[in-house]
Amino acid sequence: MILHRGADLDADAVRSVAAGAPVDLAPELLAHLGRRREALLRSLETSGPVYGVTTGMGALAGVGLDAAARARHQENLVVGRAVGSAPWLGPTEARAVLAVRLRTFLHPEAAVSPDLCLRLSDLLRRDCLPCIPLRGNGAAGEIIPLAHVGAVVLGTGRTLDGSDPGPFGLGAKEGVALLEGVPVATALAVVQSAAVEVLLRQTEQVVAASAEVLRANPDPLRPGLARGDDVLAGVHDRLRALRPAPTAEGLQAPLSVRVAPAALAVARRRVRDLQEAADRALDGVTDSPAFLDDASFAGTAGFAGTELAAASDALTAALLHVAETSVARTHRALDPRLTSLTPQLSPEPGVQAGLVALHKRAVGVAHRLRRFAVPALGGAVETSLGQEDVQSFGLEASECLGELLHGLREVLAVELLTVHRARALRGGLSGLSADLVAALDVVAAELGDAVDPVVTDRPYGLDVDRVVDLLRDGRF
Repeated sequence: MILHRGADLDADAVRSVAAGAPVDLAPELLAHLGRRREALLRSLETSGPVYGVTTGMGALAGVGLDAAARARHQENLVVGRAVGSAPWLGPTEARAVLAVRLRTFLHPEAAVSPDLCLRLSDLLRRDCLPCIPLRGNGAAGEIIPLAHVGAVVLGTGRTLDGSDPGPFGLGAKEGVALLEGVPVATALAVVQSAAVEVLLRQTEQVVAASAEVLRANPDPLRPGLARGDDVLAGVHDRLRALRPAPTAEGLQAPLSVRVAPAALAVARRRVRDLQEAADRALDGVTDSPAFLDDASFAGTAGFAGTELAAASDALTAALLHVAETSVARTHRALDPRLTSLTPQLSPEPGVQAGLVALHKRAVGVAHRLRRFAVPALGGAVETSLGQEDVQSFGLEASECLGELLHGLREVLAVELLTVHRARALRGGLSGLSADLVAALDVVAAELGDAVDPVVTDRPYGLDVDRVVDLLRDGRF
């Protein structure tokens, strides 16, 4: 991937880099960065005090620095703030963070050197990835996790694989530039929103399959019933296509089937909000101080990450509702009055338990997920010796969203296992599309049931793990 301008490193490109693609900078882009860097250095010679460059930071912003102190200051800014510990972000997320940090360094307001941008590109090429703490960031912005990134840039920090990136020096403003903005929350939003999109498509497949197991009346999906809501109409269209010849009994479908499209539509709107917030963060001015076109410096609030945290919180709540409807459908699938199959989908009711304990696991998972649906945004605490401080806690919001992603996969895996068992007991699910039948065949193959479905009791926890892997890897 060769970058000719900053905009080339958009959200799709960040995801490609996160997946392993290397990044190179075109000669004309490096030349542009060099000119901007020269302008900044000239301006520093004539400007007054510049926060974090010719002065201290935070409560020490009033301390002016002489030439000798300035020479050490930028690297000291990074080293002294790398106070985090495990758990670390994984390799995919760490690569995304480096990619977003590079994107923001390509903005004119950063005015960092071409060498610093090349250093980030080199770290990505070598897969020399910083240990970036997910927790314990109580600062306005992301100075603690970004200090860990900066330490690896310097060649003194911890890497995920223990590799040594070698030494590197920072020039004027480059230490403060490494600490500013919200590249961690932005990177996580880019990666997580893509994962949510995959999971919502998978959820639509499972909803359609469960509806067929439950012989649910398809009336709620009739064309025209989503008037005024294009997102909901799209969900209805896809569900009808996944179950084109429904087996229907009863006047009304179970409520957990009827409300599923609305829950999915809300989640789709919230993931779109998070994607748009990430796009704005990629494009916006996040440096503070920002080097402006008139060669002046300005303090900004581009490090706040408020919108990213709020959008992550909202998506987390929406996914919790999706998970709870999945748990309810699993419960309905154990009821012979709805399926005309054996109670609890047991091959020998009373002798074998069937899948009742699986449903209890899903209940426990969904209940645990509720604790992560409390908004992370809010709860500001003053730090830096009483200096005014306001935190957005974007990394905490991202962590909560990550918990919902994993938990939704888990309860969805349980629902898929009930569909798989019902399909085996019924001898097939005739109302589903060929594509959905093929997807269910993948589940059967993963469980070793493709030729001779096993319906007797067994340690289903192993099956849940296998199906969760199918969902996470996108193979279902």
